[in-house]
Amino acid sequence: MLNRRRFLISTSAAASWLATPAALRAASALSTWQTNPFTLGVASGAPTSDGFVLWTRLAPDPLCADAMTPGGLCAGDVPLQFEIASDDAMRNIVQSGSAQAEAQFAHSVHQQVRGLKPNRPYWYRFRSGDAYSAIGRAITLPAASAPLEKLHLGFVSCANYEHGYFSAYRHLAEEQPDLVLFLGDYIYEYVDKVSTDLVRTHSDGVEATDLRTYRNRYAQYRLDNDLQQVHAIAPSLVTWDDHEVVNDYGDLLSATYGAAPTFPAPAEFKLRRAAAYQAFYEHMPLTPRRLPHDAQLRIYDQFSLGNFAQIFMTDTRQHRSRAPCYGPPNNVPGRVIAPDECPELLDESRSMYGVSQEQWLYQNMAKSTARWNIIGQSVLMAQVRRRSPTGKPLYWTDDWNGFPASRRHLLQHVHDSKVSNPIVIGGDAHAYFANDLKVNFDDETSPVVASEFVGTSVSSKPGFDFSDVLAENPHMRYFNRDYRGYVSMQLGPKQLHARYQAISDPRDRDAGVRTLQEFVVEDGKPGVQPA
Repeated sequence: MLNRRRFLISTSAAASWLATPAALRAASALSTWQTNPFTLGVASGAPTSDGFVLWTRLAPDPLCADAMTPGGLCAGDVPLQFEIASDDAMRNIVQSGSAQAEAQFAHSVHQQVRGLKPNRPYWYRFRSGDAYSAIGRAITLPAASAPLEKLHLGFVSCANYEHGYFSAYRHLAEEQPDLVLFLGDYIYEYVDKVSTDLVRTHSDGVEATDLRTYRNRYAQYRLDNDLQQVHAIAPSLVTWDDHEVVNDYGDLLSATYGAAPTFPAPAEFKLRRAAAYQAFYEHMPLTPRRLPHDAQLRIYDQFSLGNFAQIFMTDTRQHRSRAPCYGPPNNVPGRVIAPDECPELLDESRSMYGVSQEQWLYQNMAKSTARWNIIGQSVLMAQVRRRSPTGKPLYWTDDWNGFPASRRHLLQHVHDSKVSNPIVIGGDAHAYFANDLKVNFDDETSPVVASEFVGTSVSSKPGFDFSDVLAENPHMRYFNRDYRGYVSMQLGPKQLHARYQAISDPRDRDAGVRTLQEFVVEDGKPGVQPA
C-alpha cells in the first residue's frame, strides 16, 4: 500500500524541486529538468476490470502568469513513460509504455491502461527524462461475473481553498478506500472579499473566468499535499457542481445573466463554460475518449463492480432546464420561491438531467443486477419544505427542490424498475443529511423507495440551517451543518454502513477527525437507520 511515510517522501522531493526559482520553459523530448515537472501529483480514474486511466500534468511552474506557457512550458507535446507494478516499491513491473503530455491540454496526460488482472491493486508512476513522479495506487474492478463481498468508498465535495485546509482528504486517504468519489465544487472560482477569517488566498487574486485563471486555480488546489495524497491512494470517480464554472449556473445561463450590461448573455457565457470545462478535463483522470468540445464535456458514466455494485456518476449542471421563473427581475437561479408565485416550478417537462442523460440512467438502472446501485450526483435530492411568515410552502430552486417533477419521475422509475438497494449520494449543502426518498414526499403513506446520504463540505463554510424545519420534513432523518469532513461507506452483502467523519477544525492544517454519526441501510429495506 502507498503508506503515509512513502507518500511524504515522494512529495518532499517534489516540494524541494518546486522551490527552484527558474522553471524550465522548453517542451520537447527532455532528458534533464531544471525543476520538478510533476508538481501537481498523480491520479487514477475511470477504472475497469482490466485497467484504468492514469493522470498527471507537467507543470514545473504551476502558477505561471503567462497564458502562452501554462505550467511554465512552451508549445509542443512532451513524451514521457509510465510504469505499473504489482508492488508499492515498484520492483515487479507488469506493464510499461509511452504516454503523451499534450500541449493542447496544458501538458496533461490521460493514459488509458488495459490488460491488467481484475479486482486487485496496482502501483504506478511517470518518468520524464531524469524526473520521476510520486507513486500512486490504482485498483481494477472485479470481472462482470466475479463475486465481491465488500467495497469501501469515500465521498467528498465543496473544498474551498480560502476557507480552510484539506485535512478531510488526508484522513480519507489514511483509510485507504477502494474508490474516492468527488461530488462537485472541487475548486471555487471566486475570490472571497467578504470573510475576515480566510486561511489562504486564491490564485491570481481574481475570480477565474478564462482558461488561464481556471488552469491556475486547479493547479493551486492540486499543489495541496492532502489533495495529492487522496488522489494517489485510490481511483477517483468525478462529477462537478457549479463552482467549477460559476455559482448556481445551469446549462448556458449564469447566475447573473441579464442583471446588468456587464453580465454575460448565453453566447458570452458559453465561452467561459468552455474554458472551465477544458480546465476540468485537464486536471481530472477522465477517459481520453471523451474530450471537451464546443463548451460540452460528457462526464456521466457507469462503473460496474461485478454483481455487487453499480455506480452511476451523473451530471446535474450541464444539461438541466433553466431555473424556474428565471429572468428579469429575478436573475438569480438559486433562490427560495413559492409554487403559487412560480407555476413553472411544477412544469412536468423540466429536467435536472436532460433527456439523453435521463434515458441513459433509466435504461441502465433497469438492467442492473447488482445488489447495490449508487447514484453519485452533486446536490440535495430530498424535498425540503420551508414556510413563509404567512404559511406558504417555500423551496430552494438550485437543487432538486427546483425540479420536483424531474425528481418524481426518477424516483418513480426507481420504484417501478425494482432496482436493488438504490442509494443516492450528494454534496453542495455544506452539511450532513441522511434522508428517506419517496415518490411523493407530501403523502405520508407513500413508501420509501431509496436512501440518500449527503456529505458536508471539505472546508467550505456552513450552509443553510434547516434544523428548524425537520418536523416539517419527517423524511429528513438527520441534519448537521456544524462540521466539515467527508463520508466513508462500507458496503457488504447484507448492509451498507455509512460514517459521517468530522474534522476538528478546518483552519488547523493538522486537524484531527472523529466519527460524528453512523447509519446503515439493510439489504432489501430502503431507508436509513441509525447504526
